[in-house]
Amino acid sequence: MINGWEWIVILAVVLLVFGVGRVSKLGEELGKGIKAFRQGVREGQEEKEGADAAAAGDEAK
Repeated sequence: MINGWEWIVILAVVLLVFGVGRVSKLGEELGKGIKAFRQGVREGQEEKEGADAAAAGDEAK
């Protein structure tokens, strides 16, 4: 298992190889991807709840 010091060394090597600018851009893009994924999941849940409510309304008639 990787401990704290090993993560620090890995991070330092990544920063040296790719540079701060590229690593920060990767982090930004990763954040945007996670945000879009969460929004998609939320929209999917809302659609499912709407469909379930409509189906329940149809059954009551």
